[in-house]
Amino acid sequence: MRLTRHEKQMLAGKEGPAVQKAMEIVTALGRIYGATDLVHVESVQVAGVSYKNLGEAGLLFLREWAREGARVRVPTMLNPAGVDLEQWRALDLPEEFAQRQMEVLDAYAQMGIEMTCTCTPYLIGRVPGLGAHLAWSESSAVAFANSVLGARTNREGGPSALAAAICGRTARYGLHLTENRRATHIVRVACPVRTEVDFGVLGYEVGRRVGKGIPYFVADGAAWNAETTSAGLHLRMLAAAMAAGGAVALFHVQGMTPESELDEIVRPDAEEIRIDSLAEGYARLSSPLEPIDFVSIGCPHASLEELRDVARYLAGRRVRSVLWITTARETRRRAEAAGWVQAIEHAGGHVVSDTCLVVAPVEALGVKTMATNSAKAAFYAPSHSGLQVRLGTLGECLDAAVQGRWAPRRRPTC
Repeated sequence: MRLTRHEKQMLAGKEGPAVQKAMEIVTALGRIYGATDLVHVESVQVAGVSYKNLGEAGLLFLREWAREGARVRVPTMLNPAGVDLEQWRALDLPEEFAQRQMEVLDAYAQMGIEMTCTCTPYLIGRVPGLGAHLAWSESSAVAFANSVLGARTNREGGPSALAAAICGRTARYGLHLTENRRATHIVRVACPVRTEVDFGVLGYEVGRRVGKGIPYFVADGAAWNAETTSAGLHLRMLAAAMAAGGAVALFHVQGMTPESELDEIVRPDAEEIRIDSLAEGYARLSSPLEPIDFVSIGCPHASLEELRDVARYLAGRRVRSVLWITTARETRRRAEAAGWVQAIEHAGGHVVSDTCLVVAPVEALGVKTMATNSAKAAFYAPSHSGLQVRLGTLGECLDAAVQGRWAPRRRPTC
């Protein structure tokens, strides 16, 4: 692998042991994947933040790296932590867990990392440009950045993303290279895909089938209307579910995503898949539960528009189930300025920042059944939090929060 004179000095330890360790990680990955050189990254997003995932070994690893003098040299953001940093007591999350979580964040703060604690940094102004090289690690953010924004990042692990932040570079392989961004599968969608949940279930099913492949979506007939399909919520749900159901880090949607119209964007040997129904995906992700004691909205983290919609729905109502809407702290502040946080809290709901149901210790709340509009959350909640799940639209989930039980809708009101 070709290294510049400066990079060789960093690898030799001229800038200290922390930078040397980071360069060792980045160059080792480069050798494994056949990279010819390193590429400067515009920003880094680090996963592996919740103490629920890191445990004591992860905390000790971060402390040691910080003690060696590790400091990031490019803008670096964090994935969700295990608790809301300001409301964890009000949310009845365990104190011992919260204290260990704060120690994790202290280690990251010593390295100069911004405490964003969100899986949707692109919703709070951290929007990379077309072709920008990144080292992001949250799976849904990686898929969204590559596909919808046209940036270039591999699906980094937590340590490799942190290493890239410390040396400002990552190895140039995988999705950093144009030739590796061509579609491996053509996905023809022949069934109606209308709601955010439909897009999530479609993503889950396609992820299961293509694994690490790169799907190119073609909507046959009236599967979806490009003019009414949201490049925000709908594609965010699609990206998150594909990354969870499989390991998809890049996809193209005909006529919607920035690289979909490029010449030869589909490989000549691409396999064709046809989706005629979402029924199997719904059956895999959703159980016919009636009592609902927990409702989770915001996986990936909710946008300002979703918070507005929840606040409008809850006006004059009161929830019976525990209701969490998880979002970035910056988004919460903007919603608070608009009066939407207060409206949700007045109805008994919680606008939760810095964390999400997957990485928070929600099992400590004593809840057993959950409703959500996120296919990604429905996929992870049983294994990560021990919850049974019912999947439905935002309106259906809010109905369940108010009634404390699932009730089929005749028409959407939200």
